[in-house]
This record gives sequence, C-alpha cells and structure tokens, in this order.
Amino acid sequence: MDFMVFQYPMISVQACLDGVLLGILFALIAYGMALQWGVMNIINIAQGDLVILGGYIAYFMYLYGIHPAWGVIVSPVVMYFVGIAIYKLVINKVVDRDLFISILATFGISILFMQLMNFAFGADVVLANSDYGTTMLFNNNVVLPNSKIFSAFISILFAVCLVIYMKKSKLGRAIRATAQNARAAKILGVDTEKVYAATFGINAALCGVAGALISITFTIHPYMGLPYTIRSFMIVIVAGLGNLPGVAMSGMGLGVFEEFADYILGTEFRIGSVFLLLVLILVYRRFKLSRKREYLK
Repeated sequence: MDFMVFQYPMISVQACLDGVLLGILFALIAYGMALQWGVMNIINIAQGDLVILGGYIAYFMYLYGIHPAWGVIVSPVVMYFVGIAIYKLVINKVVDRDLFISILATFGISILFMQLMNFAFGADVVLANSDYGTTMLFNNNVVLPNSKIFSAFISILFAVCLVIYMKKSKLGRAIRATAQNARAAKILGVDTEKVYAATFGINAALCGVAGALISITFTIHPYMGLPYTIRSFMIVIVAGLGNLPGVAMSGMGLGVFEEFADYILGTEFRIGSVFLLLVLILVYRRFKLSRKREYLK
C-alpha cells in the first residue's frame, strides 16, 4: 500500500480529502484547548476524555431511538455544565498555581473519567450509526462518508459562531480581556472567577460537539481520550494561542499527515506516528528556543 499511494494519484486525493475533513474536527477540539489555555494558563490533560464523554451522550441518544445528529445540540449543553462542575470542584483551586500543578490535576481528572466511563458504559467499542451514506467523486474513485462531511460542516459552524460570540458578546469581551491581562481586567470590574468558569464550560461544550461528531463518524470507547488530547496539544503548540486560522491549518495538516501515515505505515501505526510527530515537534521547538537564547546572549 505504501507504493500505491505514489503510483495511483486517486489514493493520494482520497487521503488528502479524508485528512482535511478529519483535521477540521481536530481543530475544533484544539480551539477549545487553546481558549482555556490562553485564558487560564492550564493545560487540560482531560481534554480528550471530555470529548469521549460527549460522544457517549450522542451514542445513548442513538440507543434510545433518537438520531445521533441531535447530539451536536444536546451534548454541548450537557458538557457545558459538566465543565462548570469540574471547574468548581477542581480547576478553581489550581488556576493561579504552577502550570505543572494543573497538569497533575487534569491528569487525575482524566484517569477518573476513564474509569467512570468504563464503569458506566463498558469497555466495548461503539458507534452511533447515522445512516448518512457516502459521496462518490472522480468517477467513483474517491469515496467520502457523508458523516465526515457533516462533521466538518458542523465543526466550522460552531467555530464561526464561537468567534462571533467572543467578539460581540459582553462575556466574550470579558474573556478576551482576561486572557490579555487578568489582573487589569479584575481591577476594571471583570468577574474573573465567572470568566474562568465560563471559559472551561465553553471548552467542555466544544468537546461535547466534537465527541458527538466522533461517535457518528468513528468509534468511541472509554480509553481513547488520550490521542485526542495529544492531537489538540500538538495543534496548539504549532499554531500558537489565540491564532484561530493557525489552529485550523494545523488541524487539517495533522489530519492529512495521519491519513498518509495510515496508508503508508498501516492502521496499527497511525496513533504511534502522531506521538512520534509530537516528539519531533517538541524537540524542534526546544532547539529553536535554545538557538534564540544563544542569539540574545
């Protein structure tokens, strides 16, 4: 298959289109991480587990005869309040602490969520079947599941709505002010505690949307949250905080990379290639930072 990618152009087209559609979904998850990281200075290791929990909400709607597409409305609402609860119980105690403390705290939340989801839903791999069918392109040489197209469209829609909300609403302006300078915002009368809670809730809501879309498009089980956390972290460190176009481009680039890795190396090495890419990016960033320090000296 590794040589077929280069010998048959349609396979490359298939991988590129699949990767772009998948990357748009990755970008939505990463934007939530970038938002709460930029505002609260917290790296959320439980990001992927929030995604999977949102997926289970859509899956159980499917089990009870409700089309799982409705999960993109129900799941973010439920996950928003889950995010608020997590903030009130844990995150508010580590917001002003060292970044490493927040990593440990959210890592503990991740482990707790995995075990709770395993206890509540079981360890089986599940899928919320949408029955959306497929779209055939280029004389039926390229096949795109309509669920992927639907997921990409909904991801773009929610991202655009969030950008408009952040620019036009009072809370959105407060969030942006807090991200720029939390102390100054507090002096000017911004309730930073409310801003932090809302930010974490919005992040959880975006995870809920993404999880509902993943349950329709792919499969979910309680222990698959970590790869989504790693993907989000990788996209954010490449794009930078507050750079939505960069997050979108990085997400699509990662999606295309994964699809080609799947075709060339095999499905069993797909996630491994993502972890390897993260290591390479971190090594490069470390090298670039050391060069910058030498230049400043």
